[in-house]
Amino acid sequence: EVQLVESGGGLVQPGGSLRLSCAASGFAFRYYTMNWVRQAPGKGLEWVSSISSSGTQTYADSLKGRFTISRDNTKNTLYLQMNSLKPEDTAVYYCGAEVFGKSKRGQGTQVTVSS
Repeated sequence: EVQLVESGGGLVQPGGSLRLSCAASGFAFRYYTMNWVRQAPGKGLEWVSSISSSGTQTYADSLKGRFTISRDNTKNTLYLQMNSLKPEDTAVYYCGAEVFGKSKRGQGTQVTVSS
C-alpha cells in the first residue's frame, strides 16, 4: 500500500523557517518524481514544487528563492525547506506522486505563518 506521511508543520512567525518532511512507503520511491502542493484556507490546490528521480527541481515562480525541495532516497523521504515565510504561505501542505497510474497524496501538514 502506498503511504505518504507529512510532518514538520506548525506555527511560525513571518520571516521564519520550517522544514517539512514526507515519509514514503509502498513503492520504489527513488524512481518517482515527487511533488509538494498546498491548499490555503478557502482556496484550491496550488502546486509548489517537484523533484524528479534524477534530482531536477522545479518551483512555482512565486516561491523561487524561498523554498527548496530535496529528497533522500536512502530514507525514502522528501523534504521542503521553507524560508522567509509569509502569511500568504499559510496552508495545508501535501506531498504527492503519480504511482501505479494513480495520483497519491498524504494527509497533509498545517503551516501557519502569523505573528
